[in-house]
Amino acid sequence: MAIDECKDIEKDLEKPFLENAKIVDCENEDGSIWMVLLSTCVAVCGSFEFGSCVGYSAPTQSEIRNDLNLTLAQYSMFGSIITIGAMIGAITSGRIADFIGRKGAMRMSAIFCITGWLAVYFSMGTLVLDMGRFLTGYGIGIFSYVVPVYIAEIAPKNLRGGLTTINQLMIVCGSSVAYLLGTVITWRNLALTGILPCTFLLVGLLFIPESPRWLAKVGLEKEFEVALRKLRGKDADVSREAAEIQAYVDTLQSLPKTRIFDLFSSKYIRSVIIGVGLMVFQQFIGINGIGFYASQTFESAGLSNSNIGTIAYAVVQVPITIVGAFLMDRSGRRPLLMVYSIVFSSSDNVN
Repeated sequence: MAIDECKDIEKDLEKPFLENAKIVDCENEDGSIWMVLLSTCVAVCGSFEFGSCVGYSAPTQSEIRNDLNLTLAQYSMFGSIITIGAMIGAITSGRIADFIGRKGAMRMSAIFCITGWLAVYFSMGTLVLDMGRFLTGYGIGIFSYVVPVYIAEIAPKNLRGGLTTINQLMIVCGSSVAYLLGTVITWRNLALTGILPCTFLLVGLLFIPESPRWLAKVGLEKEFEVALRKLRGKDADVSREAAEIQAYVDTLQSLPKTRIFDLFSSKYIRSVIIGVGLMVFQQFIGINGIGFYASQTFESAGLSNSNIGTIAYAVVQVPITIVGAFLMDRSGRRPLLMVYSIVFSSSDNVN
């Protein structure tokens, strides 16, 4: 059952976004999709917050350095310490989401981010400034895991691929908005705008259900059925889906406990090397460095007004991400990775 469901998920993710959106799920044709959409909108506030945190340092570098008399090394620490917090948050996110639930993990993450933004806003020196940046990093590290997991667990099969795509889109939207706002408001006020997505998330969590799969996993059968019916509609027949989820959970719990060293067995090592290698080399191209210090990068490149470059970078990100999502579904992941690598290598050679 677990293997079959994983195959179903993979097939759904390969379908185009618009095609997914138009398909009617026969199992839930009497249900309501509005609660699923509302829950997704609330969850992706965390994705937007992720982008806001990443994009914050780019347009504010000169202003923060001047106001707080920071050296380049001190600001570099501020800009990059978010990745350390995010790494720790990502490592602990799975345990947290399993222990306190998907909604609990998102709530916890939002609180960390709000605390971090307030520390940045009130900071008068490097210690509080860096601590605030670290806390926001920890928060988005949890968001990076729990948001797509929550969306995948609440969405019906025919919409799962399309709705999970929104996660990446909202990350890019968040960073683009931070770039744009950072060119017209002060760095302290920009920090306050980072609190808004978290506020919307915390309020929204009061009105959306917990993940039915998590509720089934922890044995809350009554709450599980209530949450599933709330997502599918009060008149929908959820008995079949509930039985599938319960069978899937029972299968997972009956499997032997896995260890981290199991990933290095001959059965999985090739896939692990390819997957981890792709992520590592993606980071080696320096995309985070460009994103964190876009304004200074354009200025160092000789652009008379660095804000123009930052705004252009912000405007281009969103449509390119949308195009990439469509191409990913139609052309496949591997061809896109190969074409992207060739184009990127060619541009490096030209430079």
